Parts: sequence; C-alpha cells; structure tokens
Amino acid sequence: MPFDAETGLHIAAPDTELDARVERLAQLGLGEAAADLDALASELAEAAGTPYAMVNLITDQQFFAGLHTPQGLPNTLGPHDATGGPEVGRVMARDHGYCPEVISRRIPLVLPDVYAAPRFAGNPVVDELGIRVYLGAPLIDEETGIALGTVCAVGTEPRALATARGSLDLIKRFRDQAMLRIYERAGQPRL
Repeated sequence: MPFDAETGLHIAAPDTELDARVERLAQLGLGEAAADLDALASELAEAAGTPYAMVNLITDQQFFAGLHTPQGLPNTLGPHDATGGPEVGRVMARDHGYCPEVISRRIPLVLPDVYAAPRFAGNPVVDELGIRVYLGAPLIDEETGIALGTVCAVGTEPRALATARGSLDLIKRFRDQAMLRIYERAGQPRL
C-alpha cells in the first residue's frame, strides 16, 4: 500500500481490475441494492455482533448492495450525519474504509482494534464514523478470478486480539454465503 507523504495516509494501490470488474458486475446483474444481500448483511451483523455490515461492490466508488445499519436502511446515498450517531448510506468514497485494501490484497483482513494497527488507524472512517473493529473478505469470482468487492462487518467498540481467529472464520463463512447468493441471483447457482 503506497504512502502519501502529503496527507500522511496510506493510499490504495492502483486498481488494475477495475474495468473488468465493472463488466463482470454488469454480467452478474449487480449494481442495485438487493433485499437478499441486505438480509445477508443483517445476518452478518448479528453473527459478528457489530452495528454495521455490508456486501460492498467496488468500482470507482464503494456501493453497498447489501447493507445493515443500526438506523435501518437509508433513503439516500452516501455517508452523512444523523441525530444519534453517524448514518451510513449506500455509497462511500474509495479512500474510506478498508475494503479497497482487501480487494487489493485478495485475502481477508481482521482488525480487532484499528488503533493497534497504525497503518489503518488514520483512515477517515475512524474519525467520521468511529470505526474501531473491521472484518472483511474479498468476493472473488470463481469464473474470472476478479475480486468483485467484499463482505465486511464493522464496529465501534475495540475487541481483544484473541477474538481475531473466530472473526476470521466468521467472515470467510459469510464470504462464501455472499458468493452463493450472487450466483443464485444471476441464475448461475453453484453446487
């Protein structure tokens, strides 16, 4: 991950799969909010014990095709403030959060406490949304090998390092469930 000396932040590596990802997302009929992916995000939030969970499709922005928030589903796009805490919309800039890093790495990322990892502690979501916990896994298309996006859960209360293994197993299980639902929606069910 390159470091931007001007901003003092690590920035995402160039996305060499972007055009192919956009094409594949269209082939799979992805790009709109989906009730079944919202339901999966809610299941993940409950299993992970986090207030937020997403099925995140990444193009020139992050689009939460599946979304769970403590405030319920948003009526608008984009992050914005709301009474009673930060509200998350369906769209987020690519330089926010950890999902772009996950698709670049192509492996899951679990951060029980983002403050314990200086490389990730300076991300805008820490200050804007109060994010302290992240678990995410890439959604890799088995047909093309393209990382389509991520499934992730985020929370505002740090956790002990000892929770990392269980969180990793959990996010891998939901990664597999997300891919099954994506293929089923596209009429390409897997066995």
